[in-house]
Amino acid sequence: QPELGRPQRNCYTLPGFDFSYGLYIPRTDGGVPEAIGHWNTVKPRTSVRKMPRDFITMNLGALKAGYTTAHDFNLYYKAKDIRQKKNEYSRFKRSPPTVPADVTYGIPTRSATPMFDLLQHRYKELWMEQQRAHTAAKRAEKKKKERVRETRTTLLRKYPPPAKEESFWHLPSLEKVGPHLSTFPDCDARKKAFSA
Repeated sequence: QPELGRPQRNCYTLPGFDFSYGLYIPRTDGGVPEAIGHWNTVKPRTSVRKMPRDFITMNLGALKAGYTTAHDFNLYYKAKDIRQKKNEYSRFKRSPPTVPADVTYGIPTRSATPMFDLLQHRYKELWMEQQRAHTAAKRAEKKKKERVRETRTTLLRKYPPPAKEESFWHLPSLEKVGPHLSTFPDCDARKKAFSA
């Protein structure tokens, strides 16, 4: 029933002050007197580990028995389930760690920074030299890219072609054969005309 003159509440009432939320675990350790008296050690659990099958031995036995097919082999596996021995299956026996005799475990300590180099600003100088070398390399690369390419004209100016030697050879059909056409009646008339 709702309280008189008030609307019905739509929430749960909280438990009292003696209520504790969560799990209540009673102390069973006995406190300090029991701790001083004896040690409560946890007994190790011995779990029986099922070792993997030893197929090498089983296959050898199946072959000796005269089985050849896969079905016969499976039947043999079910009949004679041979497991590997614990000491054979141990991790160190399967892959022992190959560690040299003089190995040192852990990380080697870093050598201390020499104070003399710090006081002389040696690291700054080294960095500056690296930057200068980097800038010089960039400048040389840029200069190489900016170089003007050679054209045919510039090459001909540098290395002009050799002058052609004039050839006096003529075709045989164009050679002069005999006297030319003469407009003078005879040689005397020709001489007389040229002497004038």
